[in-house]
Amino acid sequence: MRKPIIIMAALLVATSPVYAEIYELPPAGHDVIGAVSTITARYEDTLVDIARRHGLGYYDVVRANPGVDPWLPGAGVEIVLPNRFVLPPGPRKGLVLNLAEYRMYYFPEPRAGEPAYVYTYPISIGRMDWETPLGRTSIVAMAKNPAWYPPQSVRDEHAAEGDPLPNVVPPGPNNPLGTRALRLGLPGYLIHGTNRPAGVGMRVSHGCIRMFPEDIEFLFERVSVNTPVRIINAPVKIGWDGDTLVAEVHPLLETAQVPTEGIVEHLEQLDADVDLPPPEPNQKDPLTHVTEQFIAATAERAGQLDWDRIEVLVERSDGIPEAVGTRIKNAATSAAFE
Repeated sequence: MRKPIIIMAALLVATSPVYAEIYELPPAGHDVIGAVSTITARYEDTLVDIARRHGLGYYDVVRANPGVDPWLPGAGVEIVLPNRFVLPPGPRKGLVLNLAEYRMYYFPEPRAGEPAYVYTYPISIGRMDWETPLGRTSIVAMAKNPAWYPPQSVRDEHAAEGDPLPNVVPPGPNNPLGTRALRLGLPGYLIHGTNRPAGVGMRVSHGCIRMFPEDIEFLFERVSVNTPVRIINAPVKIGWDGDTLVAEVHPLLETAQVPTEGIVEHLEQLDADVDLPPPEPNQKDPLTHVTEQFIAATAERAGQLDWDRIEVLVERSDGIPEAVGTRIKNAATSAAFE
């Protein structure tokens, strides 16, 4: 397994809360990066704190640690850090945003004579009533310390709640775009920072993509106008780690994320403007996603899937990748592959 290269931004800025992780990109036909690890919580920790320090979003760390109180895990409690990922399906180029995973992958063009790398960051996405659109686009403009011009629909929503917004919010601590913004070719949609980072890794925005302030600032210096952007919804990812098929399963986006007891109150106390809608029925069976991803992963290399193991992962849907199958060296003689 390849080890991540860690850029220790925290050594440069004492208050920096997170490392910027860069993984060496595995060659074509190999799809797994990173590793699951554990740390021991301190008395003053919350899972929100721990997630941000380790490049994870809220649901990443909460789902990986069922039964742990997100707001008071307790001194000495072992916390699982799910920093192992199956790369998203499709071309490894530019920015790939997997909404179901609440995660961005950046595949920069490799420099001559150097290995290729992939960056990955947690993101927030649009609520069910302000969904982030799927599709291909690109970065069309970039801004440092942007002003925010709230669209009329957002101003109407805030006015109805007794919290009117001005026509323009200038740069500064009250600007919800944070210090950096990347405008997409999809009209009205941005990738930007936030002045309320506790909500990163959740479904809380008005459709834009939010990142931790330190992440968007780091990324801003490495992307450019015309960088391609692909937005997908892949709750199931299946890929190869050597001759082993590995699956990573997340809850379907068609179902609103049911908040942990007390989550809204805690996030409001911290800094996030969270408004989670009630759950709605799923629109697609998760095993359909499994079948689609399995077919894609085995298009050029035959593999056999352990469906019993897959069903366990689907039931769990905690985003932690696990082995679910193996390569078949002679698919023609395998009834399982047929």
